[in-house]
Amino acid sequence: MQDEKINLLGLDRVALEKLFTKIGEKEYRAAQFMKGLYHHYEADFDNYTNFSKSLRSKMQVFSTLAVPEVVSEKVSNDGTIKWLMQMHEGNAIETVYIPEKKRGTLCISSQIGCSLNCSFCATGAQGFNRHLTTAEIIGQVWLAAKNLGQSTKNRRITNVVLMGMGEPLANYSKVLPALKIMLDDFGFGLASRRVTVSTSGMIPYIYQLNHDVDVSLAVSLHAPNDELRNQLMPINKKYNIKKLLQACNDFVKDKKKAKVTFEYTLIKDINDKPEQARELVKLLANIPCKINLIPFNPFPGSDYVRSLAQSVERFQNICEKSRIVTTVRKTRGDDIDAACGQLAGEFYDRTRRSNSIKIKVS
Repeated sequence: MQDEKINLLGLDRVALEKLFTKIGEKEYRAAQFMKGLYHHYEADFDNYTNFSKSLRSKMQVFSTLAVPEVVSEKVSNDGTIKWLMQMHEGNAIETVYIPEKKRGTLCISSQIGCSLNCSFCATGAQGFNRHLTTAEIIGQVWLAAKNLGQSTKNRRITNVVLMGMGEPLANYSKVLPALKIMLDDFGFGLASRRVTVSTSGMIPYIYQLNHDVDVSLAVSLHAPNDELRNQLMPINKKYNIKKLLQACNDFVKDKKKAKVTFEYTLIKDINDKPEQARELVKLLANIPCKINLIPFNPFPGSDYVRSLAQSVERFQNICEKSRIVTTVRKTRGDDIDAACGQLAGEFYDRTRRSNSIKIKVS
């Protein structure tokens, strides 16, 4: 049987250098190739005219440049764009672009579904199918950038956040090369503070991430104590708040001006009480951080209700009085189900959530 072709979108610069060396070429070919792929969005080998014909022919034999297929594009009244992107086997994931005055944020997915079963998240309610490959992760950025009319001089995607479908750190081996491509000057050339990995709290991988690459960290907290967080986020039974906050502190302690973003979804009568806000700020008092409050975004099948506007304002005021920078995330794209916690995609063969995620950290 013929070997499956290598999707070059899945290789960071080091891996590409090794590949070119293996086929008898110089390492610098990797940088040349990446400039064509990520600066000019060139997906046809024949258009790499700085390569010889023989090299282009050789690459076509063993490799490919396969990107997900855009099945649909929905544009919100507020300008938010949601793409449904189909993978090779028919499953589809969702990617969201949020435009603002001074930046454009792309929210990408790392898995098809999610196995963590957080009770307030539409993705978790759908179950889990599989991890995305590096090529499928970076392919979302590539397609979005191309569709938005990106150029090397006018980048409309200024920030990338791994906050879409899935738990990024559960798919660490595929996420890491994608992060390196986003940061690489020959890739998307994003600053480390503009690439954010959001996690529900997989502590071993927080330490590994800190060792491997310089990016920003966001942590889905959503509760000020273990009892409530156990109910909202089953992962807390394995990695409790005390251990999680220690990992967060270690993540930023040697980084100048670095802060962890703690995400807190406000759910009416569940976690939005004044005493819970006071408990939260006490919990985070000694960690360089900021708090991002997220009004709950309803989805079919959920019994939760979004906190009242006055409850959100009161919670924010309590947090800000403690001198922790606290923002309320604007609900963007909810008319196209593109808001935080609403992404669901379309996929099949969902595994049971009882299948545990194995932790392997070098």
